[in-house]
Amino acid sequence: MRRPPRPVLEWKPDGTPVDTRTDDVYYSVDDGLAESRAIFLQAVGLPGAWQGRRHYTIGELGFGTGLNFLATWQMWQARRPPGAWLHFVSFEGYPLDQEDAARALSRWPELAGLADQLLRAWPDRAACTHHLSWPEAGLSLTLHIGDIAETLDDAVLQADAWFLDGFSPARNLSMWAPSLWPKLAQRSRPGAQLATFTVAGAVRRGLAAAGFRVEKRPGHGRKRERLWGQLAPAADDPGARTAPASPAAPLRVGICGAGIGGAWLARCLSDRGADVTLFDPAAGPVQGASGNPAALVMPRLDAGDTPVARLMIEAYLSAQRGYADRPGCTRLSVRQGVRSAAEIRRFERILDDPPLGLDQLEALPGPALLHKGAVLIRPQPLVADLLTGITTRFGAPVCPALAAREINGEPFDVVILASAMGVAAHFKSLGLAPRRGQVEFFQSAVEAPPSGLAAGHYALAAGGLRLWGASFEPDTGADLRPDPEARRANAVALEALNPYWLGDARRTVPDSRVGIRATTPDRQPVIGPAPDEAALRSSHADLRHGRQVDRPVPRLPGIYLAAGFGARGFSWAPWAAALITAQVFADPLPASRSGRDLVAPERQALRDLKRRRG
Repeated sequence: MRRPPRPVLEWKPDGTPVDTRTDDVYYSVDDGLAESRAIFLQAVGLPGAWQGRRHYTIGELGFGTGLNFLATWQMWQARRPPGAWLHFVSFEGYPLDQEDAARALSRWPELAGLADQLLRAWPDRAACTHHLSWPEAGLSLTLHIGDIAETLDDAVLQADAWFLDGFSPARNLSMWAPSLWPKLAQRSRPGAQLATFTVAGAVRRGLAAAGFRVEKRPGHGRKRERLWGQLAPAADDPGARTAPASPAAPLRVGICGAGIGGAWLARCLSDRGADVTLFDPAAGPVQGASGNPAALVMPRLDAGDTPVARLMIEAYLSAQRGYADRPGCTRLSVRQGVRSAAEIRRFERILDDPPLGLDQLEALPGPALLHKGAVLIRPQPLVADLLTGITTRFGAPVCPALAAREINGEPFDVVILASAMGVAAHFKSLGLAPRRGQVEFFQSAVEAPPSGLAAGHYALAAGGLRLWGASFEPDTGADLRPDPEARRANAVALEALNPYWLGDARRTVPDSRVGIRATTPDRQPVIGPAPDEAALRSSHADLRHGRQVDRPVPRLPGIYLAAGFGARGFSWAPWAAALITAQVFADPLPASRSGRDLVAPERQALRDLKRRRG
């Protein structure tokens, strides 16, 4: 099954949840919160261990109810170093539903305020990486959901401490498999500590073999002993596990492009502590392809459980969280119909093994899919909110000098190109191609609740706005005047969608708007550090002769790219901004390693070399 399994719970009379699969409790029947503080937080030296640090990372095996996370948050709230950031990275194979977590956490009124914030953002039961952030608290939670043998291998982090909190090793073998401990060591900083409730011999021996010095120490409550460990660097390579240093704040970041991608980057980087300046030659933000009167965020679901399919779901769920409660953003349901017999078969396969739950996805007669978590966006108020407090430079040509890390002569520590087809002028190897996207719209005298239909094209209603489209044709290099043929094609698509306001649309002459979208050859976006194209062609020239990509790609220091979003800029932008922010600050990745690689800017250049085109 594509969705991770839900635990089957039983509840003790005192309210303690028990997983019937393992016949084990989620926390101590005496006082789970006190146990969490003693067995985990105090055991790894918190809060003292994070004092004087700009950022600190805790890894955890077994998220469960989130109790360890909330206990850590409470301590962080009370003892956070000024301006510091805490990363909590957890792994879970059997995620709880929100209502079960709420019931379990209700035992501790002192955590209620923090628990409410966590529960409002509680991740969907979807097999991917979920990233939640509370900038005002200087805190993020990255939750990898799925089989631990896969998710730990695919995670990118360097932990300062580990909480090993799976169910009992005798009852939950996969969470304590010997193969995990070397991976844990590889994802730890030198001197990283770990703590766990178990003293099982197999766990002690496995951790010791992976490089941890382990000791039995006095336990808590009914547990007579617990285990503590600490990692030392390899004697023959003291720097082998040293992560890149977090840059000193405030880091100066210049962003080229004030579309939705640039706006989200500005917001995320500023929230993380960067000093951001945004440049765009237009008179204001979202004047290009992001500037339609309304935009739609809905998922692209694949029938198979592939890395690309998981990545698309991950980005969609990230967008849902990012747009929640933002100005100009309204959640709505969208009915997606079919256009062919092949699409009927695809829908059937999706529904046979759905990647999302009934709160997100439902089958309708037709056949059709109902996307219950889609988002209708009005870009202008949204982007105004995202750019609150951001320094902007509008209305003048934007000239980045990448070697000097300058924009219009202004120096920066980091430069990010988020200017759609403007990126192509600097990086030919990306293979970016322009596509014209045209929408039609008018203002109705009849107010309507938000609603949407989709089947290739889409039709939206919200208040008095009626909007439909969009075309997706190769750009001929002509101006941005509306194309009558695109208007006719959009009208035919609207007839097929048959919204309830079709009659009004037939009686009006709509306005049209054209934007240019940048697309890549594989239709995945370009997100991450920029390759040094000339150096890459030299360093990886032997790919033409069959050698594998087994060495680092040369990059331009401090240069990042966010482009190639195609028609899904609003869907990709929050996820892309979180990924680049983590890369800039050397934080744990808010995504999987495989997801990062799918959008890596150098991928097309490497493919071209393999095919002897580069």
